[in-house]
Amino acid sequence: MKALPVILASLVLHDAVHARAIRASADPVRDEPPITEDERGHWSFQPLAFPVKPARSGQARGASAELDGLIEKRLLEAGLTRSDEADAATLIRRLSFDLTGLPPTPEEVDAFIKTCARDKDTAIHALVERLLASPGYGEHWAQWWLDLARFAETDGFEHDKERPRAWQYRDWVIRALNEDMPFDEFVRQQIAGDLLDGGEPAATGFLFSGPDMPDLNNQDERRHVVLNDITSTTGSVFLGLTVGCAQCHDHAYDPLSQADFYRLRAFFDNTVLTARDKPLGPQVRVFTEGVPASTVFVRGEFRRPGPVIQPGYPRIAGGLDQPAGDRAALARWITRADNALFLRATANRVWQQHFGRAIAPTPADLGRQSPPPTHPELLDWLAAELPRQGWSLKRLHKAIVLSQTFRQATPPPGMSGEAIGLYAAMPRKRLTGEMLRDSLLVITGQLNARAGGPGARLPLPAEISGTLLKKQAEATLDESELRRRSIYAFARRNARHPIFDLFDRPDALVTCSRRETSTTAPQALLLMNSELTQGIASTLAGQALAACGSDMGAIADFAVRRCFSRAASAAERDAARQFLDGQTALAPSFQDAVADYCLALINSNEFVHVD
Repeated sequence: MKALPVILASLVLHDAVHARAIRASADPVRDEPPITEDERGHWSFQPLAFPVKPARSGQARGASAELDGLIEKRLLEAGLTRSDEADAATLIRRLSFDLTGLPPTPEEVDAFIKTCARDKDTAIHALVERLLASPGYGEHWAQWWLDLARFAETDGFEHDKERPRAWQYRDWVIRALNEDMPFDEFVRQQIAGDLLDGGEPAATGFLFSGPDMPDLNNQDERRHVVLNDITSTTGSVFLGLTVGCAQCHDHAYDPLSQADFYRLRAFFDNTVLTARDKPLGPQVRVFTEGVPASTVFVRGEFRRPGPVIQPGYPRIAGGLDQPAGDRAALARWITRADNALFLRATANRVWQQHFGRAIAPTPADLGRQSPPPTHPELLDWLAAELPRQGWSLKRLHKAIVLSQTFRQATPPPGMSGEAIGLYAAMPRKRLTGEMLRDSLLVITGQLNARAGGPGARLPLPAEISGTLLKKQAEATLDESELRRRSIYAFARRNARHPIFDLFDRPDALVTCSRRETSTTAPQALLLMNSELTQGIASTLAGQALAACGSDMGAIADFAVRRCFSRAASAAERDAARQFLDGQTALAPSFQDAVADYCLALINSNEFVHVD
């Protein structure tokens, strides 16, 4: 009985927290709750602390110094100092993975170290310019964006039917990033490329990349689900708010009413999917008849249309004061240089990709329940810097990676979590599944650099392929196609390749703003026992023997340079000799022993992490 007061108190608190939802049951438009001053005062709804200034001229080096100043200010307040700069071999590996998702070749490492000996700053700047200009940049950073777009090449759900031309959107994203399309235009194209003058309809694949049920008996329900997904994704990706929480009732925590949700959805209400076998371009079209007026759906139920509503922007962002219109108007409003939500959400995610952690810890939710930014001034500076850099992502990348903050060594043993969180050292990052697979192909020289076009269908293990229809389980026959970058692997929603699945690739059912980084036994089992890693180790061993003969020390240096982008130490060469001496007595041949050594390197922490 003593627990009863606690339960009652909990229920009262629950009712108070969800008062918005309770009030919204009758007429969501008429009963729309006002936005309070307390709600308006939340940090993410405030104007940027740094006003957006005219675009910079010249390079971004001055911006790097400003960034370092903001970090150093916080370090001084905490009684901390920045770590020493990382050595040249560490920096080229870090920059190569960071900007292209690929490791450097031994020849590139040697050349960079020699250039650094003459002028380190100039060498680093030249390296960054080269990496940003390479095709690998767009191929790597596109995966970040495809996670946000919940991209896959199948519908998902029970039948998981294929979308034969979905790859066109993927290729558009890669091309736009490689060409450094201004980011505001990059976003506008994805919201309304079919409506803009000179627009690219393929870009609007963003809207329809999510899961779908084309065979659903009730097409009204299908349309309702698809439009709600588009609206929720738009709010999360471009505004950093959980707009989707307001589709059934007023948001429980943030100043987003149910009417706000359906005003935003109204921009998309005349947008539908055509048949999947048509080119991607016409995938977005306007209904010409039979389209119901935009309404609020009572409790979010598609069978209960409520009051008619007009397109409009969220009130907390000054929405009702701005004239609305079609999707092109929405695209222009989102990408305004004074849209603090859009700029903060974007800057926060870019920083997260470089440092492995976001400044505002929940990048898909900058609302009132989210933890505050660890560096609010830095976040606002970055947000203002993007338009100041002419909306160039590449110039923003340069401002970040040329900074002393990015060039620091990783944490020494014993450094506190607080110091790492304040960037007193460069956080260590683990490779994604895509980066792991691509690295395995690079270190053996097997990567097929062919870009674009339909995805390669990687072979799946029997335990997965056996659960699919025969056609779904078919792998690409051309073996060279199977060695393309992972971005070009056919992305099936219901059957991810094991290396992607185990290393935390999202399921593409909803937008993903931050991948998890799990540590599980199956990851180690895959790296040790899979056909992929066993084959790579055998190939690398054959290459080492061809280059070094039976010289065990030379074999160790060859394999370490390929796997870790550095020379082997004397201790590592001695350990390799001991291992190979013992393993030769157990393995069928010396080459098999060397393959076991290479497999051990592939399974090491240094291979799967970047310092």
